[in-house]
Amino acid sequence: MEAIKTSFVNVAKRSPGVLYEPVQKNEKQRIAVLVMHSDEDYLLWPTGPELAKRGYTVLNANVMSKEGIIFSQIEKTRSVKAAVEYLRSLPQVEKIVLMGHSGGGTLMSAYQAVAENGPQVFQGPEKIFPYPDSEELPPADGLMLLDSNWGNAVMQLLSLDPAVEDENSGMLINEELNLFNPANGFDEKGSVYSDAFIRKFQKAQSLRNIYILEYALSRLMKIEAGGGNYTDDEPLIIPGSAQVFLNNKLYAQDTRLMAHTQKPYLLLHPDGSRTEEIIRSLRGPENPVSLTPSFWEGARFLSVKTYLNSYAVRTSDDYGFDEDHIWGVEWESTYNCPPGNVAHIKSPLLVMGMTAGWEFLASETIYNMAASRDKTIAFVEGATHKFTPAKHLEKFPGQFGDTMKTLHDFVDEWLSAGRF
Repeated sequence: MEAIKTSFVNVAKRSPGVLYEPVQKNEKQRIAVLVMHSDEDYLLWPTGPELAKRGYTVLNANVMSKEGIIFSQIEKTRSVKAAVEYLRSLPQVEKIVLMGHSGGGTLMSAYQAVAENGPQVFQGPEKIFPYPDSEELPPADGLMLLDSNWGNAVMQLLSLDPAVEDENSGMLINEELNLFNPANGFDEKGSVYSDAFIRKFQKAQSLRNIYILEYALSRLMKIEAGGGNYTDDEPLIIPGSAQVFLNNKLYAQDTRLMAHTQKPYLLLHPDGSRTEEIIRSLRGPENPVSLTPSFWEGARFLSVKTYLNSYAVRTSDDYGFDEDHIWGVEWESTYNCPPGNVAHIKSPLLVMGMTAGWEFLASETIYNMAASRDKTIAFVEGATHKFTPAKHLEKFPGQFGDTMKTLHDFVDEWLSAGRF
């Protein structure tokens, strides 16, 4: 492992970054990796130092932020653009690979789709909120989605509590749709809901999603016609919809859902061996308390335009999910879902899932929809969503080994295989 140095850099206004570099010059440092998330502070995300130790140039950067303001996806892509341009300016850098983790997969896949195809790729009539920008973006040379979820818009959908009966309150709950009602199958040690309840819940979730979307679109029309409550935008508070951790997610309680892939894929074991097999989730039940009644933890605070351009997605009448896939999501209705975005990306793609995480199954969806001819998928046994070993799930100490090393060794292998 190389010794590394770190430098704080000002990527753009309100967009700080930390540059991780190997101390000794080497062949790999010509490949730069850009690590960013759509919302969170990623300056210290471990991929930076882990890949720098392996010889690469890595920039961990944050999207533009300002206290009290939620920036739109379009504004966030400008932070990515500034970071890409910064890396291009470094004399040792020849190739740039974007890395999106969790919600960062939405940002990075949206950026690369626009960069490769132009903004018109997201300006068709199928889009809820066509990409309102004509600015060209410099493309990266590759994309890595490491335990990306299905996208900020679909995670918003999955976070909607369909038991909410009043869009102005988190207190009025339909007990027939309440995940946390023991009469419906809830058990904090592991819920088992009936097929009838699951379908009823998912149907109601889709209907609430459609209602909120149509309401936001109607308010947008009012605003644009000069009849809104403000000239430029309006507040939109959605009770029982916060994306914090596992809020209102059916599969968090009933672990039979989102439990395994449909097809066999490469599984990386802690002893260094690799197998091709159906990938199964190792996670246990989580989040035993409803956050819906809470304003600060359970509600989502957005504006009409921010919701439409960053968190909205269309669902069909048959929307739902079971143990191995999700259906009824109109991926092309938004640019806020990696599965729809990667359908427009031709550059090399690496997709990886963590088997002890709660979003690992998205990796299969993303991989299957990817247009790239050079695409790779692999899963890390026993790794949590944050890449660390799931020690709470180990049958004996050290069962899952050093998952951080397993993951980044494979990334190193992929980056150095000659495709860049």
